[in-house]
Amino acid sequence: MSSQQKQSASRAAGAPTAPEPTGPRPARLSVAAALTAVEGLALAALGAYMLIMGLAGSPDSPQQAEMGGLTVLALAVLPLVAARGLWLRRRWSRGPSLITQIVALPVAWTLVNGGGALIAAGVGLAVAALVVLVLLVNPTATEALGIGPRETP
Repeated sequence: MSSQQKQSASRAAGAPTAPEPTGPRPARLSVAAALTAVEGLALAALGAYMLIMGLAGSPDSPQQAEMGGLTVLALAVLPLVAARGLWLRRRWSRGPSLITQIVALPVAWTLVNGGGALIAAGVGLAVAALVVLVLLVNPTATEALGIGPRETP
């Protein structure tokens, strides 16, 4: 059964459906989606690098390097899926993107404390995470995603 058939069946059964957002996608939402996608791509690149170095390089523990690479690749899926959802204006995508940004802040702090070239990477990650957080809590973005204020009875 296709997703359209499932939606039609749920509508026929009287199940409430969320209204589809209308109008153009706000620039704030586009920027948040793009930055979230860049974070996901960076994670995927890091995971691929770790996996390749675990297989082709000479790490102290090849199994640990390979498992670390696979783990980082798996973690890259969350921001990539969230970015796609934000781009398509899916209301569920805001939560995973917010979680990704909140988790990125301690990672950025660790990178900054690492010194050297890691400071620039940490500052860049922190700025990107803070920008996306601000963009996603903005009323324009929440309305574009179909998230409105809760009505109290």
